[in-house]
Amino acid sequence: MLEYRIDARRLDAHGSVASCNAATVSLDTDVNGRQDEFNPAELFLAAIAACMIKGIERVTVTPMVKFELRSVEVRLRGIRQDSPPKMTSIDYELIVDTDEDDHRLDLLHQNVRKYGTISNTVATATRLQGVIRRKI
Repeated sequence: MLEYRIDARRLDAHGSVASCNAATVSLDTDVNGRQDEFNPAELFLAAIAACMIKGIERVTVTPMVKFELRSVEVRLRGIRQDSPPKMTSIDYELIVDTDEDDHRLDLLHQNVRKYGTISNTVATATRLQGVIRRKI
């Protein structure tokens, strides 16, 4: 089992900061919102995107798979309801710049969905669905 820890603290009425190891992330915790920081919902979606990209990175460095790519983009859209407040659905699009065939692209998508810690956790709590496509 792996264990993860972060520390977060309020800076003032407009923001907070989270830290882990040598990294810090500024957080929008202002009740009026800020445009220069991720709010909690956006940070949540960013964690899903990072999980998917990291899963793709694992496949590209695995000698047996040798999936070749030039770039990856992840686009996410989360729908939040007000009462009770929660994400009711998340749609995503993985855009991969690659010369790999469609079958290998589909296998990549299956691996991302099967082995993602964050995406698997989220999928048990809300609808998480999406597509993978080749960058044109």
